[in-house]
Parts: sequence; C-alpha cells; structure tokens
Amino acid sequence: MNQPLLEQIGIKYPIIQGAMSWVATPSLAAAVSNAGGLGMLGAGHEPGEVVRKTIQEAKKLTDKPFGVNVLLLSPYVEEVVDVVCEEGVKVVTTGAGSPGKFMKKFKEAGITVIPVVASVALARRMQNDGADAIICEGMEAGGHIGKLTTMTLVPQVVDAVSIPVIAAGGIADGRGIAAAIMLGASAVQLGTRFVVAHESIAHENFKKRILKARDIDTVVTGQITGHPVRVLRNKLTKEYLKVEKEITSDEQPDFSKLEAIGKGALRKAVVEGDKHGGSFMAGQIAGLVSKEQSCEDIIQELMREYKEVVSHPTDFEMPFS
Repeated sequence: MNQPLLEQIGIKYPIIQGAMSWVATPSLAAAVSNAGGLGMLGAGHEPGEVVRKTIQEAKKLTDKPFGVNVLLLSPYVEEVVDVVCEEGVKVVTTGAGSPGKFMKKFKEAGITVIPVVASVALARRMQNDGADAIICEGMEAGGHIGKLTTMTLVPQVVDAVSIPVIAAGGIADGRGIAAAIMLGASAVQLGTRFVVAHESIAHENFKKRILKARDIDTVVTGQITGHPVRVLRNKLTKEYLKVEKEITSDEQPDFSKLEAIGKGALRKAVVEGDKHGGSFMAGQIAGLVSKEQSCEDIIQELMREYKEVVSHPTDFEMPFS
C-alpha cells in the first residue's frame, strides 16, 4: 500500500467510497470517513450553494477528511470549484473532462486532485495536468463506464504514470483489494458495496435488488450514444435496449427517444425505489454483495479479508516448475 498517499489524504485505510449520484450524501460519506476510509460527496449538477450546504452538513457528522466529486460538465462547475476551495475540502475527484483549468486554484487551496479515467492516454494527460493520483475505473463498475476491464487497465496505467493509481470497478471484498494492490494500485474505490450500507439513503428496493443480484444480472445500456451505463436488468433496461436496436437500423438515428426513457430514472431508483422504471446502477460485483452492514463493519471486514489473503495465500502447485 502507498502509505504516502494515505497520509496525504489523511485516511487510515486504502478505501475510497464511490461518489454515486443521489447516493453519495453526507450521511454515507461521513460514515465511511469515520470508519477510516475516504467518504465522498457527489456534487452532480447542483449549484454551488447547494454543494456548500452539503459539505457543511457532512462537517457536522465527521471531523475526518472527506472529498467531493466535481462533475466538470456541470453548468455550475465554476462556482462548485470555488465552494470546495473555500470550504477546505481535502480531496476532489473529477469526471467528464480534465481539471487542468482549475488545477492552480485547487493546489493553492491544498486540495488533493484525483481524476477518474478509463484509459492510459487519459491517465497520462491527467498526470501532465497536475493530478496527484488517478482513479482507474474498469467496465465492471456500475454507472458510466469505459471499454477496458479493471485487471487490464490498472497495470497498464501503473506502468504509464508515476503518480499513485487507485483501482475501481469489480471490487467488493478483501480478495479484490489484494488483487488491485498486486496489480500496482495504491488504494481502491468501491461503489456498489456502499449502496447497501446502513447509512446509505438508497431506497430499500434498490438495496434489495443488489442483495438478490446474480453474476449475470447487470447489463450495459447507452452503447449507441457513446455513453454506456451499467445497470441491473429490469423493465426499463428491456425497453431501452429495444429502442437502441430500432435506432441502430435507422438511417438518421433519433436519440431523443432514449433520453425520454432515461430522464429521471436514477432518482426513481434511489429515491422512489421504482422497480420497473428506475435505473439501478450497480457493478458486476453485485452478485458478491449479500448483506447490509454499517460502513464501519464493511471496512473492517474488507481489511480483515485483505490481511487474510496476503498473509495466507492459497497453496497451489506451479504447473511449469
């Protein structure tokens, strides 16, 4: 494990909570931070003052470091950046673009900047732009994904950059953490496992969908739009994929049909628990998540499993010895 990275961020364990939209709230972020990991708040498309209130709410729940995910495509990104700097946020993760434009402001505020990437080229660019570390997210993850798997992406990025690499996608237990560390990662980011935490505000229907999920229960939608998203199968995904096929056969594709189907679907899943019309974003690892726990118990279990794996690796015979 990269102790300097953990010390720079100010956390005890190499575990970062994914900044999942509608789920990454103060209650969850604070609980993860209090348990020794790095809790994250999702700024999403919210205005700066809304983000400020969210940050201040989290401060009331923890005196430990936590971070904010800044969506660079947000129409309010300029004011959100100002807010996180003014509020003394310790860590910022970014998505949908390069934070280069704001790097000077982040650095002057003493913020550790960690962009999320899905390719080696983007990782190199982020390092050149001044990033302190990189989150490599494989296509096993829930939500918006890239094209490479975590196992193929992480070692290639580790070889390509000189800053710490954080592995994300397809990690839900200590074995996954050990595998990521062996691939060269300094820490891991988990999303799906924390959706079912006691402190998560996700609707019970969302949590139950994850807890009952099998290994093959996720599907990728949005391939045709260039913005693929991994979600759990339901009536919504069936309809979405059907329309995708219809559009593929059109000479002049009309993506407005897909936009109409997906509009507000994530909120329907997280807040309303709409089993049929909600977008239940979850990773392929959902099949391994079988119980609802506190963030403290999740992190302690993860680290216990990790230590067991690295201390007592499974014995096997070398086939070519």
